[in-house]
Amino acid sequence: MPHDAGIPFLREVVVFLVIAAILVPLFARVRISPVLGFLVAGVIVGPHGLGVFVEQAHWLSYITFTDVDSIAILAEFGIVFLLFLIGLELSLGRLWSMRKLVLGLGSSQVALTGVIIGTIAWALGSSTNAAILIGASFALSSTAVVVEELVQRRELATRVGRASFSVLLLQDLAVVPILILVGAFGDASGGSLWLALGKGFGVAAAAAAAIYVLGRIVLRPLFRLAASARAPEFFVAITLLTAIGASAATGAAGLSLALGAFLAGLLLSETEFKHQIEVDIQPFKGLLMGLFFLTVGMGIDLRTLADSGLLIVASVLGLLILKTVVTTTLARAFGLPFPCAAHVGLLLGQAGEFGLLVVGLSMASGIIESGPGQFLLLVAALSMMLTPGLAIFGARVSRYLERNSAAPSLGPSPDEIAEMGGHVVIAGYGRVGRAVAELLREERIDYVALDMNAQLVSQLRSRDEPVFFGDGRRADVLAKVGADRASAIVLTLDQEREAEDAVRDIRARWPEIPIYARSRDLAHAAELDAAGATRTIPELAESSLQMGAFVLMGLGIPMDAVNTVCDRVRDRGYEGL
Repeated sequence: MPHDAGIPFLREVVVFLVIAAILVPLFARVRISPVLGFLVAGVIVGPHGLGVFVEQAHWLSYITFTDVDSIAILAEFGIVFLLFLIGLELSLGRLWSMRKLVLGLGSSQVALTGVIIGTIAWALGSSTNAAILIGASFALSSTAVVVEELVQRRELATRVGRASFSVLLLQDLAVVPILILVGAFGDASGGSLWLALGKGFGVAAAAAAAIYVLGRIVLRPLFRLAASARAPEFFVAITLLTAIGASAATGAAGLSLALGAFLAGLLLSETEFKHQIEVDIQPFKGLLMGLFFLTVGMGIDLRTLADSGLLIVASVLGLLILKTVVTTTLARAFGLPFPCAAHVGLLLGQAGEFGLLVVGLSMASGIIESGPGQFLLLVAALSMMLTPGLAIFGARVSRYLERNSAAPSLGPSPDEIAEMGGHVVIAGYGRVGRAVAELLREERIDYVALDMNAQLVSQLRSRDEPVFFGDGRRADVLAKVGADRASAIVLTLDQEREAEDAVRDIRARWPEIPIYARSRDLAHAAELDAAGATRTIPELAESSLQMGAFVLMGLGIPMDAVNTVCDRVRDRGYEGL
């Protein structure tokens, strides 16, 4: 293996960055997601791919990995940040607002699918411990791939998107006990299983409590200090310290590093710094997750596919059919129309990144033997690669079923809206309202919109969007879509006087709720402010400001500096505009 000129991992880092900068974008051009791109790239440059030919062509040693362990420590960071980001995206408010689907449909799907797959694995000769882990991990679907598909297909805010995302939220929570089980089963190889389980869950509970208490005492003051310094590098440093520090704490307690990262993310998800943290670590997110998937791909031995190709294909199809049938049946039982339930079932039919993670950890701990482990890795990876096709097929199946259904699905029902909380209410779904909704969808924030254009509402409802016919100027109509439980109300009304009256009515009925109102100009903005709006957005002034911002960026001014200048102008009340 070539030397790294005195710098550890230099060659590995260079190869990884080449893959991230060139190979994965090439995969993206043919609609292969980055997650699957890194998996495929890992297979290609791994010891079972081009690495096989290193002895015949020595130059390949510069671009391949013949020893996966050489970058295992780097991949560990990928796992840590994968779990940190998942914890950050979970919040008690979001879980509670979607409790029927999360706790009902999600937990039922994980439990039933896990029992069926685990039983099949045990019947085929797996040990009890291995069967439990296989069932639990293969019951989970791929959050990374499915959410990306929902965002690209603009389905995240639809009934299908909400149901799928709810199940994925519960599956993400299920990762914690599964990781504890892996550690406990590994420790129990020479002793009592129940003692190992008790020790594992006991230590995990103590670590979680310690991280929570310490986090409540230390984290908020630390982040406030970093925020007051107005230096992004300090903020990023504290974020990285939090994730890695919590991982080190659980690692020192004999638990998974990933568990500590997950708990740290969950803790920060309830703070006011959550969104800034997400933005700051966004550049690291894809790369660090890519490291994990790259190393998983390197561990896949394609000779297993050659030796057991038909059996692997049959297992992939069996997994997809089993999970689709179970999820569809449960979704139907929890009140989703059959077209919607079938679409959700097909979307969640694959195995996920945690199946890959748990199988890898189980192989390293000796719980699952190498041969069956390679088989399972291939089944999981191939099922994930089929997800984009399943998403397209699911949408077509759903449309076909709706056309032949006596009662087609028309967006979320009033009962589902009644269970929502922490969502955003948009009054007026014209050009501005739709732009706001698009941003909310990108950030996976629930919303409900009202509009008086019956034809527009009918069209949007047929596309499963959460839009209802109603007068957004009236507080009693807003109350019907959960305004009292909303995190914000957005008014995009055209009529100036009616907008002011609406702001006064909302402020009188719900004094604490934030109101974001669109205004035509600065004079109208002042009137809306006086009526009680939290923030007004004058269209003419904002469009002028945005034009200036694009000019500055075109002249080479960094985006952060441009945003700072724009915020300064806004703070001065758009003085000069």
